[in-house]
Amino acid sequence: MDFKQFNLHPKVQAGVEAMGYVTPTPIQLQAIPSVISGQDVLGLAQTGTGKTAAFGLPMLHRLVQEERGHVRGLVLAPTRELAEQINDALNGMGKQTRLRSVTVYGGVNINTQIKKLKEGAEIVVACPGRLLDHISQGTIDLSRVEILVLDEADQMFDMGFLPDVRKILRALPGKRQNLMFSATMPDDIRRLAHEILRNPVTVQVSRTAPAATVSHALYPVGQHLKTPLLFEMLKHTDTESVLIFTKTKHRAKRVGEQLEKAGYKATSLQGNLSQNRRQAALDGFRDGTFQIMVATDIAARGIDVSLISHVINYDIPDTPEAYTHRIGRTGRAAKTGDAFTMVTSEDDYTVRSIEKVLGTKIERRRIEGFDYAVPAPQKDTEFARPPREPQRRRDGAKPGAGRPAAARPAAGAKPASAVGAKGNAAASGRPAAHGSKDGSADGGHASGPAGKHRQHPGGNRPANHAARRSGR
Repeated sequence: MDFKQFNLHPKVQAGVEAMGYVTPTPIQLQAIPSVISGQDVLGLAQTGTGKTAAFGLPMLHRLVQEERGHVRGLVLAPTRELAEQINDALNGMGKQTRLRSVTVYGGVNINTQIKKLKEGAEIVVACPGRLLDHISQGTIDLSRVEILVLDEADQMFDMGFLPDVRKILRALPGKRQNLMFSATMPDDIRRLAHEILRNPVTVQVSRTAPAATVSHALYPVGQHLKTPLLFEMLKHTDTESVLIFTKTKHRAKRVGEQLEKAGYKATSLQGNLSQNRRQAALDGFRDGTFQIMVATDIAARGIDVSLISHVINYDIPDTPEAYTHRIGRTGRAAKTGDAFTMVTSEDDYTVRSIEKVLGTKIERRRIEGFDYAVPAPQKDTEFARPPREPQRRRDGAKPGAGRPAAARPAAGAKPASAVGAKGNAAASGRPAAHGSKDGSADGGHASGPAGKHRQHPGGNRPANHAARRSGR
């Protein structure tokens, strides 16, 4: 069985052969015929199963046969890294077609993107936030889009992008084909998917079953001993390329710095990095410059490295689906891999859920010679943020006391101390900023509380999500 059975356009088939694709994966076998026939598709498959080709090949097959020079295919992705990965794959598969695919995401100069769009791209791979910028500025025309793809849909919905997706849908023609692909799809997210898809064909391949080429092990340990245990694990393991997952970007940065100071070739991938530094970290991990990468779940979307020998969960993920997605980064391309997970007594429920999905009990391991009896400090300060200095205010002091006369407020005016931070925010037209668990995505125009908007030069725009700010 090979790709010729799909009767792809000869120029697309030439791209398949150039990419070295031989046998279609299960998700490709089930999805490609339905996509070619014009049906909406909901594809559920774990990472590394070939979802990009499952929607990319039929998209290229459709677009190569008609007019050029305007956007006819749109792919939405939650992170910049994933957008670049999809774009690279589309350009590789469609090299012979001369279809042009470009990326649109925050964190880089928008003028470069505007120039590429003006040159006439047929496919745009975008993150929601920056795409909305282009729509509002009139620098992209989506009125002729024929096929819409939402990739990693679970993450887009979980990260709060649903309002942005709905705004983008309003800029698209009503008559179009809709495809949604995801590694995980909880029931509540599935209901949201049916708001977008019309009578979809559902294709599900190993939704939660991890790759058989991955071995699993749990390392019970106290929270305060995770970092020392991590160093012991690396010391006792023949590791080639290691991906370490943490729950927060602050922790990813801190663990990466500690590994680097210890002499490891390590880097971190998290939302506070500029796009150039994120790309440099990814490129260095791929080419072996860095042996270890520490990342959050969201930042790690789009990491496509086939030779990862070990995945280490510094923090256990919240769901079995997230566990499957993480460990899917190793044991790829028929190679073996190891998944090590540090667990505390608070993780028992999650462990049982993961074991239920695996259908077996995961081996518990202890490292000989490691002192598990070290007591926890009174306060775990390893990842604590430094305390903020309290705002000093002299009670009973008269407004302007101790200041030069010129600095005192005019009669009847409110003293500065009575205005405080809220006054400053009001003066600038900005509400208080909203936090973000990871902030590594491109982000969208999330609405502020009670419909408030913050002012931007050149007009009113909705308050941005923290993830959006990191993508600018």
